[in-house]
Amino acid sequence: MSKKVDNYLDKAIKNIEDDRDVTRQLLDDVMRLLAKDEENHKYAGAVAAKYVETLQRSNEQLVKVASLIQKNTSDNYNLNESDKEQLYQMLQDGEGDN
Repeated sequence: MSKKVDNYLDKAIKNIEDDRDVTRQLLDDVMRLLAKDEENHKYAGAVAAKYVETLQRSNEQLVKVASLIQKNTSDNYNLNESDKEQLYQMLQDGEGDN
């Protein structure tokens, strides 16, 4: 792959991993809060759901990056315009999460 594409993929993966680490820590905090008192579910349940949704989105981003790498390995490393746009959008979304 070109160095530019490699750089973008590295940045995307780093953003995803960083987002997952932060989200996992926050979810762990919420889970501890929920375990203390069932009444806390009323206040923190929606927050926990949002954190799980964020983790799911990062899973989807990782799958997309992996599929781009796989596709580029088998297609002589050529990104089509749709792949480039999806990668760019993923990077933009990832930067907003930090």
